[in-house]
Amino acid sequence: MARVLENIGKGLLRKMGVATPEFRVVSNSEEAVIAAADIGYPVVIKALVTVGKRGKAGAVKFADNSKEAEKIAQEILSLTVRNFPVEQLLIEEKLDISQELYVSITFDSAKRCPVIIASTEGGMDIEEIARTRPEKIVKYPVNILEGLYPYQAKEIWSDIGLTGNALQQATQTLWNLYQGFENYDATILEVNPLAITSSGKIVAAAILMGVDDDALYRQKELLGKVEEGSDRAWRPLTDLEKKMVAVDAAEPYRGTARYTEMDGGDIGLIAGGGGGSLLAYDTLVRLGGTPANYTEFGGNPTETKVAGLVRGVLSKPGVKGLFMSVNITNNTQTDVVAKGFISGLHDMNIDPSRFPILVRLAGVNDHEAKKIFIKGGIEYYGDDVSMEDAANLFNEKMRKV
Repeated sequence: MARVLENIGKGLLRKMGVATPEFRVVSNSEEAVIAAADIGYPVVIKALVTVGKRGKAGAVKFADNSKEAEKIAQEILSLTVRNFPVEQLLIEEKLDISQELYVSITFDSAKRCPVIIASTEGGMDIEEIARTRPEKIVKYPVNILEGLYPYQAKEIWSDIGLTGNALQQATQTLWNLYQGFENYDATILEVNPLAITSSGKIVAAAILMGVDDDALYRQKELLGKVEEGSDRAWRPLTDLEKKMVAVDAAEPYRGTARYTEMDGGDIGLIAGGGGGSLLAYDTLVRLGGTPANYTEFGGNPTETKVAGLVRGVLSKPGVKGLFMSVNITNNTQTDVVAKGFISGLHDMNIDPSRFPILVRLAGVNDHEAKKIFIKGGIEYYGDDVSMEDAANLFNEKMRKV
């Protein structure tokens, strides 16, 4: 999933007929004062970061005049919100809200369909509402082939008590939101709050949006505006992580390749996907190793994808050895992995006789993989050696560096 900044998301929703507050994006306090004056006080000043719960982090505040706007802008720009440094602000008109609603559309992988969650208790955590006032929430699965009909959108809001003009507007807004969810290949679209103003208008006051990485090739409008793989990051992606996302995205239908850079560390780690990769990382650390990254692949990746992953792992400064550990796999051709591994080493001009490398790999065609690794001068083990023993052997090699 690629996270979408709020200003981008609101721009997309406007095209689908969803009302949003007037807003400007600024990068410093001087621009904030100009933007606020242009919009008209009072204004809302928000940190423009791709994470939720900004209000609880003190990154959403109100300003009634230019002095307040300048001071608040400076304060928020100095914050780091859930590990994301604030580099831009969203300046918005402050709505006169009489009621706050909540609505989200997500894809439920278990039910294999989009699910709409709606509540008349917006502006707070939906988890808390579900726990304390479940009668205030409706969950509605949508037939992915038929989509959402207007009468269904009306039933959703009617079931939780909306009537009259509010019901009519909320119905149209929800239908428009669903069209946006489908049109932009979204994986989540949350509006909290969906505000009913004192004049009776329904406005998407704050949104959280993410789109499917694998569908970006057909979302030309989003090119350069969203960051692939950003949902897996607890902080902004590093330059190297961005390069590895591009390696994975270049061949989206053949395997997965994920790379997370760690602070420090001198061991380049490549492991099999899922629990095996976590076990490999934990085992290496438990036995005294210091990984420079957490990297996994799976789903039968191509030779090119594996080679790109190897290049990325070895390109981090300070890496002095390379350890690959994969549990027995029945969906990955190990000979293809071996060819990609050797190709990546050649691209980086790595000499296995001088650079510590150890591979533990077993699965489909592992007899062919063994020949490739041994011919390339790589110390190789199959399932006759445990992951722990392989990690111990590799750490011994590293101690000799």
